[in-house]
Amino acid sequence: MMKMLSNLSGKTKLRLKSLISAVGLMPIARVIYRRQYGMSHYADKIAFIKRWAWLDTEDSNFYYRLTEMNRDQLAQTVATVTGVTPTQVLGYFAELEGDDRLREHIKSGISSARYGRDIRVEFGRRLGWYAFIRVLKPRVVIETGVDHGVGACVITSALMMNASEGKEGRYYGTELRPDAGKLLSGDYARFGQVLYGDSIETLQKFDQPIDIFINDSDHSADYEYREYQVILDKLAPESLILGDNSHATDKLSRFSAEQQRSFLFFAEKPLDHWYPGAGIGISFRRGVASQVAC
Repeated sequence: MMKMLSNLSGKTKLRLKSLISAVGLMPIARVIYRRQYGMSHYADKIAFIKRWAWLDTEDSNFYYRLTEMNRDQLAQTVATVTGVTPTQVLGYFAELEGDDRLREHIKSGISSARYGRDIRVEFGRRLGWYAFIRVLKPRVVIETGVDHGVGACVITSALMMNASEGKEGRYYGTELRPDAGKLLSGDYARFGQVLYGDSIETLQKFDQPIDIFINDSDHSADYEYREYQVILDKLAPESLILGDNSHATDKLSRFSAEQQRSFLFFAEKPLDHWYPGAGIGISFRRGVASQVAC
């Protein structure tokens, strides 16, 4: 209604406003306007949900690209932490995005005759995981929570590229479900493995220095924090911790403050998807990661 008023001539607008005010409708008109104005910011998302509901795609762990601005923001974030140039980071992004073999491996591993015909594999914030591994050349990467194994394949593909440059590394995923991690197969399995069982118990037994730790398991805040406490004495001096739950809890930020580590958060902005995005919490020791990257 308020929008309609804006299209009227000055005299007509004044008369109509006076009439609305005289009969006591101004508060209602304001409510209608505020509702329409607020909903206009979500119109595209609502329209996408209506289309998405009919697609034969994933129901969780969504695939999408980042907006161009958000992709650049992620590159700047990785560059700030590691000390390399944003251009170099963008090169690693393009390396992953152009890996058609990996994309087909994931799609064929998830899709079946009854499910997934409309899946389009994209990597979202995992571009950041890949770039961190390519820059820092870690010896040991741990990801807690494997699910299908998309993250595992992204990580091992980065380790595969590092190995071709003479920098060997290995991936360890922790997973409670014995049927998870099916995508970690073929060439990707040469660079990593899934350790089945409770994540906390598995981490307690782990006996190697951890260069990059990615929390993506049980998303309860208490469990997440316990994982950080368990790995504290196992972290390499130049270690990096990436939190996949940092958009929902402050546990990695809190842990970082307690251990005199720096903390940043990257907020993800999906392109052409209704999902609002998650993010990457980044815990590191200022200056150390950049020394490793040099």
